[in-house]
Amino acid sequence: MVNTEPEISRRELSRRICEAHGWYSPNGELKTMSFRKALVELERRGIIDLPPAQTIENFHKQPLVLPKAEEPLQELPLAALGTISVEPITNRRSEKAQKWRFLLDNYHPLGATKLCGAQIRYLVTSQHYGPIGALAFNSGSFSLQARDEHIGWDQRAKRANLDKLVQNSRFLLIPTLKVANLASHVLALALERLGKDWFARYDIHPVLVETFVNPKLHQGTCYRASNWSYVGQSAGRRDGQPKDIYLYPLSADWQEVLREAPKKRFGEIAPTETPQNWAEAEFSTAHLYDPRLKRRLYRIAQDFFDNCEKNIPEACGDKSQTIAAYRFFQNQEVTMDVILDAHTEATIERIKEHSVVLAPQDTTTLDYSTHPMTEGLGPTNGVEHRSLGLILHDTIAFSEDGVPLGVLDGQCWARDPEDKGKSIRRKELPLEQKESSKWLHSFQKVAQIQEQCPDTTLVSIGDREADIYELFREATRTPHAPKLLVRAEKSRNRKVEEKKLWEHMSELPVAGALKIHIPRRGSRKAREPELELRFDRVTLDPPKNSEQSPVQLWAVYLTEKYIEEGITPVEWMLLTTVPVESFADAQKRVEWYQARWGIEVYHRTLKSGCRIKNRQLQKTDHLEACLGVDMVVAWRVYHLTMLGRETPDLPCTVFFKDFEWKALCIYVSKNPTPPENPPSLIDAIYMVAGIGGFMGRKGHDFPGTQTMWRGLQSLERAAEMYWILNYPGIPPPSHYP
Repeated sequence: MVNTEPEISRRELSRRICEAHGWYSPNGELKTMSFRKALVELERRGIIDLPPAQTIENFHKQPLVLPKAEEPLQELPLAALGTISVEPITNRRSEKAQKWRFLLDNYHPLGATKLCGAQIRYLVTSQHYGPIGALAFNSGSFSLQARDEHIGWDQRAKRANLDKLVQNSRFLLIPTLKVANLASHVLALALERLGKDWFARYDIHPVLVETFVNPKLHQGTCYRASNWSYVGQSAGRRDGQPKDIYLYPLSADWQEVLREAPKKRFGEIAPTETPQNWAEAEFSTAHLYDPRLKRRLYRIAQDFFDNCEKNIPEACGDKSQTIAAYRFFQNQEVTMDVILDAHTEATIERIKEHSVVLAPQDTTTLDYSTHPMTEGLGPTNGVEHRSLGLILHDTIAFSEDGVPLGVLDGQCWARDPEDKGKSIRRKELPLEQKESSKWLHSFQKVAQIQEQCPDTTLVSIGDREADIYELFREATRTPHAPKLLVRAEKSRNRKVEEKKLWEHMSELPVAGALKIHIPRRGSRKAREPELELRFDRVTLDPPKNSEQSPVQLWAVYLTEKYIEEGITPVEWMLLTTVPVESFADAQKRVEWYQARWGIEVYHRTLKSGCRIKNRQLQKTDHLEACLGVDMVVAWRVYHLTMLGRETPDLPCTVFFKDFEWKALCIYVSKNPTPPENPPSLIDAIYMVAGIGGFMGRKGHDFPGTQTMWRGLQSLERAAEMYWILNYPGIPPPSHYP
């Protein structure tokens, strides 16, 4: 538009753009001034060339000259001033506006400089003495740590409700008058009408007012006398002098209003069309509104992946990058939810490629007993143990072939040390106040993802701890909810029409037999027992003294046919919302439940591969943010390990960049000339695993995640050297400045 109409004014350009894109303020006016500021910033950055600014002659009238009072200071009672009025200025060219500017320019240390954002000016007038003061209110500051902590809002709530916070940026009473209680009286008059005036002008109801007081010049006595609350000091970055921060609520529910955040929706932020590396592909939709934070996230994720077994300083490489990483995790905008939500959006695109996706959820403990100085840790292993750490409950998406597609949900918390040994009392609490609510929360998160993937069937899977009646009720409440598959806990004594579930199922005829694979765990060897299978449609009775209605489910009952001495026999009762009409259906549900072991492999990868216990941070909030990155990094290695089993014949370029697979071939073959064509994915995986120590002996037909960890670390060093020798002076594309 600037090129086709070089004579267009900036005012007209802003009007047209705002109309075309529907940029209106809450009161229905176009946001032309905000856009004109954005145009100036774009021109400053050299992105566009604007037409020269047009000036309007005689725009301002000659300033009104009010003589300064030269008489000595007068001490008067408040009643001597007569009626005091606080009137808004609606016309910047009016005589009232000139008086307002004159008072500030002559008596206020900051003068009548331009105000920021939305604004209202007030002139204070005395019945007997004329203009005696001036006030100004404008948009609130975006970031104040002490204020934000007092309000208790997060970044999402702040961005949604910042326009409901107003700043008192100017307050002046002429110094030639000294009147007791005048300042607090004027403030009360102004605040009494501020809410209505602000709504009339901007169609927004403000609920909180803030102001700053320089403690070297003033004590803030009038604000304290007017019931303003002191909440702390600003950082003082602008002029080097921290200011006292005072707040005044205009509404009784101000805190609830400001803390209310709009519900997150998938797809709010468009992903990067051409990501430079895997980290940008996974995290480009993160709700980090400062682009520098996103770039730092990409860099940290890449460093953690390249040096997964090292602590933060060793992974980051140098002092400056280490300091930047610690500052990143200490930033209030950076949370585990923010990091994982972005990765989940990338996971949704992978889910859409499958007709059935399994979503097991499980709980694991993270032991940080060697870091007792970390604030906020809690007990992890009951009363008799003294271990400190965090509890992690997560949900991972798997294809039916066992390939991990991504992390769908992550909940992390520290147990209260005071709750040790109070399990009896906790049983009486509602589900929302128990740890058991983690299962319901995870299922609800999967339900949100199910809405984004209508052509895919998601199945939430849980072990015996997930045998919760409220979870079954949630799964059967709506027809479009994700499916549920849970292994029942025998001690729950579930009943079917007043008969115990286990008795009912054991009386049914055997529908068939099948073998399952039980992986090795600790000293227990892997084995493949033969099981007898029974299935039936059942109606579970609600718990005693419960007003809930019964739920209809399908039950699949497995018992071990031949019991070996010294081995605990297998006895599973699977409850599901997925119909089981035949032996083949029942067998498929058993296969789905076996996919739950994949999340245990993931937890082992997270703990032994990422070495998360080596992360040393000051607070648990910082530790959880770091854990969010580690969880995605652990998924990536696990994904590569399993991807080779599903699609072994694909070229390795689906995972490795050109310089990486060439460096890999040179490193393994010891031939300085790489092959012309890239190897297959399975061949590249075997080469990486071989570097990591994979021997390929009988019974070890495919490498595990730990050998892949070690191999990828060695490959990173080889690839970096290959890049340095072939592209001197150019940084590798996997890194960010």
